Amino acid sequence: MAAAKDYYQVLGVPEGATEAEIKKAYRNLAKQYHPDRNPNNDVASERFKEVGEAYGVLSDAEQRKRYDTMRKYGAFGAGVGGFGRGQPGGGSTRVEDFDLGGFPGFGGLGDLFSSIFGRGKRGASAEPIEATVEVPFRTAALGGQVPVTVSVTETCVACGGSGAARGASVNVCSECKGRGTVTFGQGGFAVTRPCPACRGRGKVATESCSTCAGQGEVAANKRLLVTVPAGSDSGQRVRLKGQGQRSADGAQPGDLVVTFQVAPDRFFSRKGLDLYCTIPINVAQAILGTKIKVRTLDDHHVVLKVPPGTQPGRKFRIRGQGIEKNKNHGDQIVEIAVAIPERMTEEQEAALKEFADRAELRY
Repeated sequence: MAAAKDYYQVLGVPEGATEAEIKKAYRNLAKQYHPDRNPNNDVASERFKEVGEAYGVLSDAEQRKRYDTMRKYGAFGAGVGGFGRGQPGGGSTRVEDFDLGGFPGFGGLGDLFSSIFGRGKRGASAEPIEATVEVPFRTAALGGQVPVTVSVTETCVACGGSGAARGASVNVCSECKGRGTVTFGQGGFAVTRPCPACRGRGKVATESCSTCAGQGEVAANKRLLVTVPAGSDSGQRVRLKGQGQRSADGAQPGDLVVTFQVAPDRFFSRKGLDLYCTIPINVAQAILGTKIKVRTLDDHHVVLKVPPGTQPGRKFRIRGQGIEKNKNHGDQIVEIAVAIPERMTEEQEAALKEFADRAELRY
């Protein structure tokens, strides 16, 4: 059994290639070997399919990770433990029909291969897309909504998703014979994927739509309002059902998974459900005691009594004025900072020295 071609070699990129490098290589090769540029060229057509299959795996972080794992153990070279050899009639084994369960450390290679290459089934939802959005501190604490913009593909309005130019005829795809899928060999296994020539539609146009270059879809920015639950923190995620990438075959759209990144606040900081803030007072207030107004999260003020002799760094707890989450309330912790005057008049300095002498304070 001949070793299968390496996906990295197919795209001409190193194993450590970045996502941008992989995309650039794919675009150049896809343009070079596209059937529209190479009519009746079987070699170019086969190369175009290989490039599409390679990009389909390496452009997806999860599939690439699993592919690299299998590649490391030789699954795409001489075979895995001899499986796939000596099949009756010389045929290759289909991943869909053969379960390689029980291989130590992998918990079923059939499922792993299927997760890498897909089963070619239609009607499944598209993979979820992820986005990170910055949330203002107060919005995260009190709850609210924030806008998020994600890049998706939408049906081309000019051609209605057919990929055909106006007036062009649409014919059955010669690559997949109208099935919309192609089957190819990979290290003795046959896997089924959407046809790269017709993008799973089963039909190709004699002239491509100029708006979408025959893809049937165009890139677009989708803007949504995401509800932020009260008490949210950085790293928290919400899933918006059906708000992600649309499915290529018209099935249910995928989900959008949004991760919150809470922006810092100039006045408040947070630990769990407790809020922390620092209030400056002057020397006289610290020595003699005072009452100060402290701003709370909801923009109200509470009066805090500072006793005489309060030291810098002393903390006071205002109960119930922290963050509320799931009917639990945090507190607001107020730290006192004593502001020392940088300059004094001669009269003020003399008065302070007199005070220090009478209080027997060294200076």
